[in-house]
Amino acid sequence: MMAIAREFFRLPESERLKNYSDDPTKTTRLSTSFNVRTEKVSNWRDFLRLHCYPLEQYLEEWPTNPPSFREEVAEYCTSIRALVLRLLEGISESLGLERDYIGNNLGEHGQHMALNYYPPCPQPELTYGLPGHTDPNLITILLQDDVPGLQVLKTGRWVAANPIPNTFIVNIGDQMQVISNDKYKSVLHRAVVNDEKERISVPTFYCPSPNAVIGPARELIDDEHPAVYRSFTYQEYYDRFWNRGLAKECCLDLFRTSA
Repeated sequence: MMAIAREFFRLPESERLKNYSDDPTKTTRLSTSFNVRTEKVSNWRDFLRLHCYPLEQYLEEWPTNPPSFREEVAEYCTSIRALVLRLLEGISESLGLERDYIGNNLGEHGQHMALNYYPPCPQPELTYGLPGHTDPNLITILLQDDVPGLQVLKTGRWVAANPIPNTFIVNIGDQMQVISNDKYKSVLHRAVVNDEKERISVPTFYCPSPNAVIGPARELIDDEHPAVYRSFTYQEYYDRFWNRGLAKECCLDLFRTSA
């Protein structure tokens, strides 16, 4: 997967730009920064975003160059989905819920991914690859190369999550925090850049389908643990997240029962 991502970003610009769009509703698109339509300061990143579940619905949109792109990325997406479904079962059980609870409350499910390319930056102190944010989806599986760049906020300090060979980073997203009624916490993280080496990361975002209604699991609500969040559709949440841009304040705050 890392090899095919690197190969894609080394294609001639004219070839890569065949996939370019700044329309966030496109399910396959090459773009840059986060939301070029709304930002005043752009992030130091190019990315290829691909929707990948159901696979047969999107495969024909994907790039055909490099020649093995579709085959190799499809295999990766299928394997990652299997991993995610196992994790969701384990997380459900850890909350005292039925093993299939989370999986059964995502509607038809959704999965998309990004191939992120962070080129060397001549003045890395002036920008981010991505500024601090939490992921709006349910759970994220991150594959990264050997170049450091990911940082997470822990007890008020940014801490480097440096790459460990042959591992994934699993990020809890906002929807998991809602379903768990705050027992699991969405992780505030960011990507920094450097002036020496390019960096590539491949996050897979697993999420509810747009019309799925998300709210705290009823089994986790009682007099001592009232519902922290109101119920909402994932489409409503994602629209609010996208339109406000990346910010340190978690978008979840807009959906609290006391808000």
